[in-house]
Amino acid sequence: MSDASNLASRLRERLGDSAEDRLGKALSDLLENPVITGAVGRAFDAREKASQAQEVAMGALNIPSAADIERLTRRLRSVSQRLEGIEDGIHRLDRALAPSAIEARLAAIEDKLSSVSERLDALARPRAGASASAKASTTAKPHRRAAGSKSAAPNAAR
Repeated sequence: MSDASNLASRLRERLGDSAEDRLGKALSDLLENPVITGAVGRAFDAREKASQAQEVAMGALNIPSAADIERLTRRLRSVSQRLEGIEDGIHRLDRALAPSAIEARLAAIEDKLSSVSERLDALARPRAGASASAKASTTAKPHRRAAGSKSAAPNAAR
């Protein structure tokens, strides 16, 4: 059984190898033939001319060609990418200016202001006591001077 399968596989390899070789040789002979290569070249030229004629006819009928659609597709992709960039920027701004973020910043600022205000009040209290006694002494002295000057004025008139 194994001899029969080995024989069949060897036969397939020989036939396959020789068939590939034969096919390759036939194709190279065809491509080296100037008549065949000329015919293939003329066929490609005819295809190009037909494509150009089709594009001109479609343009005359105001129908977009494949090239027009390709250009439009590229432009749409470019616009789409730019729009995605703009959307990303807007989302970043939304996150930065979100009410919760602003409220958190304002709360932090208010806390700082209240602590600074408390410190200023604490510093102003001892000075306020000293300035209150100074104000009392300065307000009392002019009354005395005024009283003294009033009494001096009547004495001077006498």
